[in-house]
Amino acid sequence: MKVQSCLLSAAIVAALAVSSAPALAAGNAKAGAVARAHGLVDGPAARAVRRAAADAFVAGDVVVDANGTEHVRFSRTYRGLPVIGGDFVLHSRHGQVRGVSQTLKTSARPDLSPRVSRSQAIAKASARFGLATSTAPRARLVVYALGASPVLAHEVMLSGIKADQTPTDMRYFIDARNGRVLNQWDTVQTAKPGPGGSCTPAAAVGTGKTLTLGNVALDTVKCGTQYQMKDLVRGGGYTTNMANRQIGLGTIFVDADNSWGNNALTDAATVAADAHYGVSRTWDYFKNVHGRNGIANDGQGALSRVHYGRKYVNAFWSDSCFCMTFGDGDNGVTYNPLVALDVAGHEMSHGVTSRSADLVYSGESGGLNEATSDIFGTMVEYYANNASDPADYMIGENVFARNPGTMALRYMFKPSLDGASPDCYSGGLGGLDVHYSSGVANHFYYLLAEGAVVPAGFGAGTAANLTPGALVCNGNTAIVGIGRDAAGKIWYRALTTYMTSGTNYAGARVATLSAATDLFGAGSTQYNAVAAAWSAVSVN
Repeated sequence: MKVQSCLLSAAIVAALAVSSAPALAAGNAKAGAVARAHGLVDGPAARAVRRAAADAFVAGDVVVDANGTEHVRFSRTYRGLPVIGGDFVLHSRHGQVRGVSQTLKTSARPDLSPRVSRSQAIAKASARFGLATSTAPRARLVVYALGASPVLAHEVMLSGIKADQTPTDMRYFIDARNGRVLNQWDTVQTAKPGPGGSCTPAAAVGTGKTLTLGNVALDTVKCGTQYQMKDLVRGGGYTTNMANRQIGLGTIFVDADNSWGNNALTDAATVAADAHYGVSRTWDYFKNVHGRNGIANDGQGALSRVHYGRKYVNAFWSDSCFCMTFGDGDNGVTYNPLVALDVAGHEMSHGVTSRSADLVYSGESGGLNEATSDIFGTMVEYYANNASDPADYMIGENVFARNPGTMALRYMFKPSLDGASPDCYSGGLGGLDVHYSSGVANHFYYLLAEGAVVPAGFGAGTAANLTPGALVCNGNTAIVGIGRDAAGKIWYRALTTYMTSGTNYAGARVATLSAATDLFGAGSTQYNAVAAAWSAVSVN
């Protein structure tokens, strides 16, 4: 079915007339920062970035501070092959290197003659994949640099659909010398384990009669005599109905009177209104609090798909469609559709991570990836300040149809309440599912923002028997929170300025301390609180 589209030329021309000069100035500033960074990488920073003679670099995200400090993110190739884990952020000011954030440990590079063939690598990965593939297997040679020393590897990409209806786009890294599986991860990142034509658009504001948030204002667009669930205010992001399918982009929601849903599951548009609203609040949070203009910081909106699959109890972000997708749960028997506000914020935040630090979705970096989405999903709840969904440090509490608000997918203040997530760091953390290894970072963030204070209002059986001593791993109940605003800004700056694809928990401590130094000063109350909160979860 063809998705209805609208011509945007008039809106684009109007926007350019207003904002072309500032956009041009910002573009020139970033282009200058990139040119200076390339010059440093070619010269005085070559050793610091562990450059090999045949390395080449491509600049990505650029952050320029008010004091002129420039932070330029680079990806790396070696003799034309992508270096997985070779990314870094170069920090400089006035042409002088201030530091480098990276996980690459050496300038040594491997021999590029594979002993294991492409077909052998695909066979190895396919045996581990264990599913029917929806597309032909793809493979390429890469330099895998997330271990102690870089090795030549085949990156094999396999796509399919799991038994629970979740799509999967797996990446396997097969050692090209001996066929050993070096690592694997899924680029589909979930919330939990486990009629055609064209028109001249006109922005409109409708009413969303949501399932979890009451009646809310929705930014939509009027096309001819009908309204579409499309948000021109936020880059043209739109919401579609998958109608229980698993393939395709769905059909955009349309309506005659710009009133969407009926606050119940009997109208398909109800949960679409939840998702559309949640994504809009997440966009506004990142823009108004952190100055980020959309997921990729380019002003472009993303697709949200609802009613995915049949009784699908999950939600996910996918890079391949640049979209968020929400299942229906079991239609309210035990699980509501997974369109709660913090879930929408969680999934959209996965997109932000993929367009910044791009934390690998396995091991400790995968736990930090998941924690980032939990952290910002929670901050979106506080930012929205919706009385129908009071903000808290529980993730997905409105996913549960019975007594919503008393159970959750994850508990940031005491991760072990879910029965699987550890409260404290230990050496085996990276071996857990990323939805559980995230608990330590979630725990850190709660202590940083709120301190060793037992949360109130979470319902009997959740926090009723907790004490401040149960919230810390080192007995330090004197931790005082610095507030959500400061904590959120520290995490965002650490993510976008200091973390790289292979950052682990020790690296996250360093990254957040660097961010706190930038924002509040070395030795400041906020800096000391970051150090104390990490120590309180045993990351020392």
